[in-house]
Amino acid sequence: MTEAADRIFVNGEVHTLADPDSGGDAVCEAVAVRDGEIVRTGRTHDVELLAGVDTDVVDLDGRVILPGFVDAHTHLTTVGRYLLHADLSAADSPDGAVDLLAERAAEVEREASEVEDPESDDWVLGYGYDESTWDDSRYLTRADLDRVSTERPVAAFREDMHVAAVNGVALDRFADALADAPDETVPTDDDGDPTGVLLEAAIDPIYRAVEPGPAETRAVVEAALDGCAARGITGFHDMVRDSHAPRVYRDLDESGSLTARVRINYWSDHLDAVREVGLATNAGSDMVRTGAIKSYTDGSFGGRTARLSEPYADAPDETGQWVVDPDELDEAVATATEAGLQFTAHAIGDEAVDAVLDAYEHASRTDAGEARHRVEHAELADDDAIEWLAETGVVASVQPNFLKWAQPGGLYEERLGSERTAETNRYRDMLDAGVRLAFGSDGMPMDPLFGVHHAVNAPAESQRLTVTEALRAYTRGAAYAGFDEDRLGTIEVGKRADLVALDASPWECDDAIDDIDVALTVVDGDIVFDGR
Repeated sequence: MTEAADRIFVNGEVHTLADPDSGGDAVCEAVAVRDGEIVRTGRTHDVELLAGVDTDVVDLDGRVILPGFVDAHTHLTTVGRYLLHADLSAADSPDGAVDLLAERAAEVEREASEVEDPESDDWVLGYGYDESTWDDSRYLTRADLDRVSTERPVAAFREDMHVAAVNGVALDRFADALADAPDETVPTDDDGDPTGVLLEAAIDPIYRAVEPGPAETRAVVEAALDGCAARGITGFHDMVRDSHAPRVYRDLDESGSLTARVRINYWSDHLDAVREVGLATNAGSDMVRTGAIKSYTDGSFGGRTARLSEPYADAPDETGQWVVDPDELDEAVATATEAGLQFTAHAIGDEAVDAVLDAYEHASRTDAGEARHRVEHAELADDDAIEWLAETGVVASVQPNFLKWAQPGGLYEERLGSERTAETNRYRDMLDAGVRLAFGSDGMPMDPLFGVHHAVNAPAESQRLTVTEALRAYTRGAAYAGFDEDRLGTIEVGKRADLVALDASPWECDDAIDDIDVALTVVDGDIVFDGR
């Protein structure tokens, strides 16, 4: 006698998103789950045959069900801090950002008074501003943040985390550290005084100062996990540096309360420690696994620190910066590759992408494609780079939400000019060339449907994907980047029951995919979000 299912989902529009080589995106009505595994798909009538006395029957009422989204690149603790500190993504001007920070400052004062410690040294923090959307398109400065407080340190981080602003209190406190930072990372005014804007390495001492302790890290992670569940995210690859997050993930896993699968990518300055404790790529539990070693090469377009072969359109004397020198990157890639670890490197400008590919080619003792080495972002990959990615099997781990900057008058046009704007984020060209494409968000925002919307509605043909292609990149493609394509990324018998149900079809409203609501999120067969 056939064993009953634990839970069945019926009367839906189930898109398997299977690989074209195995039949493509077959559509059915229902899915049955037992012990967290998909055990049957098909017509509602057939799947209902697995219903027993204790089976939970979930009527989808015509909703679209997809494999759960896997975010191949995020910083979950930063996403959580948006929720616990000032969310500056809502600001529409420098004054708007200051107002949000002032509200947070008042909260900090109240929190300090409640513990009878009015002199508490708590920072006033804000995350996620994007000046490219403002009429007054400029970075926040010391002058702005001094309006928030002249008693407490204040820091505001740009959306890409490659630019920050601090107030006078913070500048004074970190004067020695900033004096040691490269001059180009601490801009000054006409009098030679710091403007409060910090770039790249100059932000590091601020990051270390505001890194939350274990208790706050848990609160931040739990808040962000709630947000993941509400957006259909059933797994993510977290880029972790100097954080308590790995311990939090493992604690939540051990207690059975982790609501998404986590792949931990450790920063390259943790490489020696990773080797010493014997961590290996793909080692771990069903829910928490070790991923790649992560490094930078260049910065960002927002900070004009992405490394370009031609100058910035709005700064003709600038071509960006090396955050990690190519020789240092070569050494890190070689060491990680020799140790059998996957490697993933941030590269945005065309010179930076080439530097990463060179480093992978130099580490020839292990095939870069077999190791599933990755390039993160690859925003300005040229024809040669795309061909190399396709030939070697190196994964392009990219962020379709960045296409929000590709619209006329957007950040890309301001920084690069209109011609190079059309050469950014060339997902159509990559896919057509045979590049392994994995979608993630970088937390800007951490919302797969927002990213899918922009990939489907990209302004240039070289950037634009079909709905099915974009969804595959956020499911099977991202699973592949984490060696998980055999258990995640499609709805097929034998795979884990990580699912998302949507209130509308992305195929039927492809011009408004970012407006679709998530109805259900399922991880390992358990409903972790119910928005019906």
